[in-house]
Amino acid sequence: MRIVRFSIDGNVAFGAVEGDPLPASGGGTPSGTEGLVVDIMKGVPFADFELSGTKIPLDKVRLLSPVLPNKVVAIGRNYAAHAAELGHEVPDAPWAFFKPSTSVIGPRDPIVYPSFSSEVHHEAELAVVISRLCRDVPRERVKDVILGYTCANDVTARDTQRTEKQWARAKGFDSSCPLGPWIETSLDLEAAGDLAITATVNGELRQAGRTRQMLNSIEDLIVNITEAMTLLPGDVLLTGTPAGVGPLLPGDEVAVTIEGIGTLTNKVISRG
Repeated sequence: MRIVRFSIDGNVAFGAVEGDPLPASGGGTPSGTEGLVVDIMKGVPFADFELSGTKIPLDKVRLLSPVLPNKVVAIGRNYAAHAAELGHEVPDAPWAFFKPSTSVIGPRDPIVYPSFSSEVHHEAELAVVISRLCRDVPRERVKDVILGYTCANDVTARDTQRTEKQWARAKGFDSSCPLGPWIETSLDLEAAGDLAITATVNGELRQAGRTRQMLNSIEDLIVNITEAMTLLPGDVLLTGTPAGVGPLLPGDEVAVTIEGIGTLTNKVISRG
């Protein structure tokens, strides 16, 4: 199931996306939301719910971030090639940091270039959405606390990251955590552990990797994080980025695509 959160006529709801995208104009890979419908959900995906049977073309609604997380726990340097491209050593254990809930935006929402930076980078990532309250999760139960997966962009003010010891401003500024377009619930842990992940800027390929290149697996990360803290329904785990990160400028359009999930697209704008 592909779970979306959307707004229409001033109302916000969850729904399940049905259908397959129509081909992009001129052929090629499917693009956008044409050919898809959303069946409005009665309830929320973190509890018992029903589908209403009321269906709306997806291109008639505004897609929002698929969840509003209490917290986003992100993992740094989880791909060796990415650590190397920035001249960093690989940590011995998962290196976690936080992005605030106010950093989260949805598909097509603008990434607002922060006033304190002149070097903002894209970072394409697989995001894990937590399904239930959990703490001290054993490895064999990790699958039971995952609702599904979505695309993420860990947008980073790289110059600020270099100069400030804490990453709160560099990675936590408003609009620095695009998520979407939906939560894919049909992937199991084995499948999620080997997905192609890419980032393009204005159609140019920048990042290309596979989630099997992660140094710490999804199971490793959830076990490690829940040793320290309770995760809540809708919390999000960012699993790290492959090599190829690079600059974004106002006017750029950045797209993160993950095999079996979809494409998350956002445009960069100047701060007004």
